[in-house]
Amino acid sequence: METALALSGPAAVLLLIIVGSWELIRKRRGKQSGTPLAETYVNEFTAIFYGSKRIQLEHRDSVAIMREEDAQGAPPSGVDLVKGTVVLPVRWSERSGNPAEPGRSESS
Repeated sequence: METALALSGPAAVLLLIIVGSWELIRKRRGKQSGTPLAETYVNEFTAIFYGSKRIQLEHRDSVAIMREEDAQGAPPSGVDLVKGTVVLPVRWSERSGNPAEPGRSESS
């Protein structure tokens, strides 16, 4: 009984290393999606000792369930932070064809 209890810790670590290695290989081949098993194991093990980790995991689960919505009434954002550009939508006037002068005609 003592031997089995003494070897359970190292056996769990070896199992975690094996599963983590297997998941890395699957991820590199592009066959894995979702949360890795090794990450779940480490998170749950940490949550045993730290209550704040349990709160963090529950918050992460609730955020994953919530639907992301664009701001109501706002136009879609055309900001690209990587390129440093902003794309603004231009409304063309039906009468003039000028984007800056929505109510004026070309002849006036």
